[in-house]
Amino acid sequence: MLNLGVLASGRGSNFQSIIDEIESGKIRASIKLLITDKADAFAIERAKKHSIEYLYMNPRDFSTKDAYFVGITEEFRKSGVELVILAGFMRIVRQPLLDAFPNRIMNIHPALLPSFPGLHGQQQAFGYGAKISGCTVHFVDAGMDTGPVIIQAAVPVSPDDTEETLSQRILKLEHRIFPHAIRLYAEGKLHVEGRIVRIDGYNLKDDFLISPPIN
Repeated sequence: MLNLGVLASGRGSNFQSIIDEIESGKIRASIKLLITDKADAFAIERAKKHSIEYLYMNPRDFSTKDAYFVGITEEFRKSGVELVILAGFMRIVRQPLLDAFPNRIMNIHPALLPSFPGLHGQQQAFGYGAKISGCTVHFVDAGMDTGPVIIQAAVPVSPDDTEETLSQRILKLEHRIFPHAIRLYAEGKLHVEGRIVRIDGYNLKDDFLISPPIN
C-alpha cells in the first residue's frame, strides 16, 4: 500500500479524482495527509468528506520559503508519506521538499510540456493558436514544470473552442491520467533514467492520444 501526501491550494478536483480511484480499488494507495496553503481551499472539504487528515499551513507563519517547505517535509515524514502529489498547489516547490522526496513528487500541468510551462497553460496554448493541446503528468524538479515526463494526453483544439471549453476538455483528461500515473508508480512500473521515465508494458501504438494508454 502506497502512502500519499497531497498539496493543494484550491478546489482540489484532481485530488477528488485520486480519492475516487483509490476508493474504487484501482489504486493500491492511502492518502495520509492533505496540506493546504489556503485556509478556505475547497480541497479541505473533500478531505473532511472522505475522512482524510488535513492541515492548513500558513506560509506567513514561517521565516522563509525554505522554512515553510521544511515544515511541510516534517509533516509528511511524520505521516509516513512515500509519494507527494501536487493537486493544484500554487507554489514553487523548494529544495527541502525536493531533497526529501527525489523523483517522488508528482505534478500535473494543463499543457503538453515542454510547451507552455508556468501559469495558465491552457490560456497560453489557446492564445498561441496551437492546434493540439493537452496535459502532462511529470516528476517535479527545481525548475518550472521541467521535471521528467510520465504521461501526456492530447486534446485537439477546435476552431470553435474558447479558452474555457478547451480548459474543460483538458481537465477531463487530467482526471484520467493523474490517477493512472499514481497507479503505475504504486505498481512499481515507473523507472527514471535521467530525463526519461521508462514504463513497464508501455506500447506507443496502442493509443496516440494518451501516452501511455490507460487500460
